[in-house]
This record gives sequence, C-alpha cells and structure tokens, in this order.
Amino acid sequence: MNTLIALTIIAPLLGAATGLAFRTNSRARDASTLLGTGVAAAAAVWILVRVADTGSHVMAVGGWNPELGIVLVADLFAALVLPVALLIIFVVEIFAIGQRRTAWGANPELAGPLLGVLTAGVSLAMLTGDLFTLFVAFELILVSSYVLLTHQGQRGQIRSGMTYVVMNLLASTLFLLGLAVVYAATGTVNMALLAERVPELPTGVRVGIGAWFFVVFGTKAAIFPLFSWLPDSYPTAPTTITAVFAGLLTKIGVYAMIRFHTLTGMDDLGTIMLLIAGATMVIGAIGALAQSDVKRILSFHIVSQIGYMLMGLGLFSAAGTAGAILFLVHHMPVKTVLFLVGGLIENHQGTSALDRSGGLAARRPLIAALFAVPALSLAGLPPFSGFVAKFAVISAGIEQEATPIVVVALFAGALTLLSMTKIWLGVFWGPSPELAAAPARAVGNRRTMVAATGLAVAGTLAISLFAGTLFELSQRASEDLRSPAAYISEVTS
Repeated sequence: MNTLIALTIIAPLLGAATGLAFRTNSRARDASTLLGTGVAAAAAVWILVRVADTGSHVMAVGGWNPELGIVLVADLFAALVLPVALLIIFVVEIFAIGQRRTAWGANPELAGPLLGVLTAGVSLAMLTGDLFTLFVAFELILVSSYVLLTHQGQRGQIRSGMTYVVMNLLASTLFLLGLAVVYAATGTVNMALLAERVPELPTGVRVGIGAWFFVVFGTKAAIFPLFSWLPDSYPTAPTTITAVFAGLLTKIGVYAMIRFHTLTGMDDLGTIMLLIAGATMVIGAIGALAQSDVKRILSFHIVSQIGYMLMGLGLFSAAGTAGAILFLVHHMPVKTVLFLVGGLIENHQGTSALDRSGGLAARRPLIAALFAVPALSLAGLPPFSGFVAKFAVISAGIEQEATPIVVVALFAGALTLLSMTKIWLGVFWGPSPELAAAPARAVGNRRTMVAATGLAVAGTLAISLFAGTLFELSQRASEDLRSPAAYISEVTS
C-alpha cells in the first residue's frame, strides 16, 4: 500500500522531469507525461478499492513519529476523491495532445510537464495528514498553476494572473500565520492530534482558529466574497489549463475545509458557513446570467456550485457532510467536461462569445450532445449525477430544518438552469452559421479532442450510474470524519 501512495506523488513528478528532458521531442514528451499521470491515476483507483475493503492506511514517511514527521493518510475521504482528480488530469492531457496545434493550445513543452507537477501537488494535498505539508502542497499547486496560467505571455493572462497569484499569496501568508497560532496553542500541526487537542481549547481560541482557516481555505475555494480572482483569470487561460483549474483547484480548497473543520469539530461556525454558502450560490448564479461568453459563464458557475458544497459542510451533520463529499465528486468531472466542450466550441467557431457564435447543433451535433449531458447534470436535473448530489445536500438541509438555505439552493439551481439555457440558445441554436465567427485557422487533432471529451462525459455518466454506491461511500467517509477516533488511533499508533 505504501508503494501505491508514493506512486500518486512520485510518478507524475518523474513524468514531468522526463517530459522536460525530452521537451523538444513531442512523442517522448507526451508519452512520459501521460504515463506519469496514468500510473498515478491507476494507483489512486487501486487505493480506493483497498481502502473501501480494508480501511484506512497510514504511511509514516521516513519512519518518523507522526507528531514530528510527514504522515500520508489514505482514508476513505481521500481515497474517494483522489482517483477522480487524477483521472481528470489524465483525460485533459489526452485533450491537450489533440489541441496543441490550435490557436488556443497551451505550449506543449511546458504544459504537460507542469500538469505533472500540479498532479503531484494535488495528490499530496489530499493524502497529507498534517497542516504544514498541506501548505507545501498548496504552494506546489500555486507555482505550477501560475506558470500554466501566464506562460503564453498575453497581456490579459498576465493581468489576470497577477490577481490570481496575489490573492493566493495572501491566502498562503494567512495559512503560515495560522500554522504558527495552531502550533502555539496545541503544540502540533498533525491533523489527527489536532482532532484531539483543538476541541479542548477555550471556546474563543477554538472558534478563532476555525474562522481563520475558513478564510484561508475559502480563498482557495473562491467562496463569497473571496472569489473575484476566479472569473477574471480562468477564461484567459488555454482550454486544457482552464479545464484542470475548473475541475480541481477550488475543490482542493473545499476538500481541505471539509477535512479540517469536521476533524476539529468546528460546529460553532455552522451559521456563518450557511450564510456565506447561500450568498456564494446566488451571487455566482447571477454573475453567470450576466455574462455573454461561454468561459465566463462557466467560471461563475464554479463559484455558485461551491456554495452547495459549503452548505453541506455548514449543516455539520453526517448527512450534510456526505452530501458535500458526493457533490465534490460529482462536480469535478462535470465542470472539467464543460470547459473541454468550451474548447471544442472555440475550436470550431473561432470564439466562445455568445454574440459571435451560433448554429453549432446542426453542424456539430456530437458537440451539442457532449455539452447537453454535463449541462443538465450541472443544473441538477434527473437522472444525472448533479441531481443526486443536489438532492443529497438539500435533503440534509430539510432534515436539519434549515429552510432558508434550502430555498436559496433551489433558487440558485433555477438560475443555473437559465444560464445553461442561455449557452444552448446562443451557441447551439443561435444565429445561422454564416453569422458566426470565422473558424479557427488551425484545427488540431479534432478526433483526439472529441474522444477525450467523450471519455470525460462517460465518467460523469458512470458517477450517475453508480451514484448509490458513491453515496454509501460518502456516508462512510462522513461518519469517519465526524467521529475521528479511528483516524486518530490509526495515525498516532
């Protein structure tokens, strides 16, 4: 098991290093980066199988005492989310190979290897058992994502990239200060030990720590009012980069928030979390309705959907946390697919602006179908995964008699459906083909791009098909997080 855990971090780093060494040889570079992320994804899938069957596994790096050394913990929560994240990156790598000759393709000499570095950071963030290593993982993700965002050197990318990096550096600074406070108060940054010691702190100190890290992780997750960096930065990046960012980066913040605040029992923050969750849902959905570009609409949707995950956490119940976990698993591939379809639209239409697109359903019905499935899922319509995930979160709210947030969630869902309809009418029905923008000059390997997108759509359908099993695993993961005695025992023994 230790080998599998190590592979999720080491394999993509080795693939990245090899890709950089052979950066001018496209076949060797693409093969090495695909192999690195593919091995990591396969290892993550096998970790899920093992953990679901036999329970959590703890890897003490170097054999050090958990209070002093680095501990990697493959519990059910990590094992459930990690394979989805790594499979997303693997599929996007395939899409990138097809897109590299288009006008919007990322620089293949940098993008593939840097996605490998980002993959290692994602794996480390999900598997780490201490806050300092989580900080290191965040920085690894930040550095690679900043270069991926700005490496083409376009003015809009640099401007939005500065906003992105400033907000994330602010969050990193607050994270470091929070680590100092936590260590001074408890004598540790190990999360299992924090689960024991934080609840014993005076109420003011405990709530202050929880609120501090809520701001830190909330900035990473783009909750209201800390989301301004996201809608400006994501649409400027190449499609493959934006798809990975949309599927993963904010969700890493949500993942960290769920783990930290449930393990340490921060129920006192439930009310403020629900208020911010409601504002995040509605502001994101209204922002999406106000946009006239596919990428910007989808970027605001990221913000809105984060609100549902925060709602599940803010209920601080087993059902609410399970709903948040299931929503996290559902949203990662769905949002990635939508941005990949946005890339296909851009590739065929020459633009992603609604007022310069149109008639794509008649000319490219396959792209229309690839858009329709995740769009309906994002809107929460049955029988797609979004319906199951939203139903789980809203049912938990009804169970807790949290009527106001349930009403807000339903209202935001209606706004989401309207904005997805806006894309459909503008891009797929829209004006006649002769009024659309000129097609892109370089089309790349369209078959590869469409195949990768279709594979991702199949993944979202698989989540719908196995929604019952996934919800059962989410419930088990939720119970483990909210009753951390087993987690503490496994990590500290």
